[in-house]
Amino acid sequence: MVGLLIGLGNPGTPYNNTRHNIGFDVMDVLATRLGVSFSKQDKFSCLLAHYKTAKSSFYLIKPTTFMNLSGQSAIKLMQFYKSDVMFVVHDDLDLPLGALRFKKGGSSGGHNGLKSIDVHCGNEYYRLRLGIGRSDKLSVVDYVLGKFDIQEMEIKQKVVTLASDALLEWIDKEDFVYVQNRYTQKIKKDRDI
Repeated sequence: MVGLLIGLGNPGTPYNNTRHNIGFDVMDVLATRLGVSFSKQDKFSCLLAHYKTAKSSFYLIKPTTFMNLSGQSAIKLMQFYKSDVMFVVHDDLDLPLGALRFKKGGSSGGHNGLKSIDVHCGNEYYRLRLGIGRSDKLSVVDYVLGKFDIQEMEIKQKVVTLASDALLEWIDKEDFVYVQNRYTQKIKKDRDI
């Protein structure tokens, strides 16, 4: 199997620790745990790390196209590596902070990064949705591009670790349903994990 694991986010220091970049955060933790490093790949418009098992190759990807153009990077990688499967890790406004859900296929739910991937690659890929909640006070753009506060950071770190656990297990077992059943984390509002 050739698998692409794509964490969505925006490149550059100003976007570090923003809610929209939680997909990048998961890829960073996963790369550290796998002992691989990212290198800049201009031809694919991404940062790329490679991990090989006895039977499969996995590419960890952080697109450098900015969120709304993520599909441009994804399609180049799919075509070049002739990948069998794509797993996209992204923030989700419709889930409370700390929630972690899995999905295969379906709509973008209004997420611009997913919309771009859908346009270029179709929508039949695996998704790992990480809840970031919503704000009653800020616009959607200001909220997703805002940074996690101190209280939120603790929950965020827990869910990023749990997401990397799930992806490590998927790499090991190559079984989406198993990982989905084991790692789905449903959180009610105002409840910690």
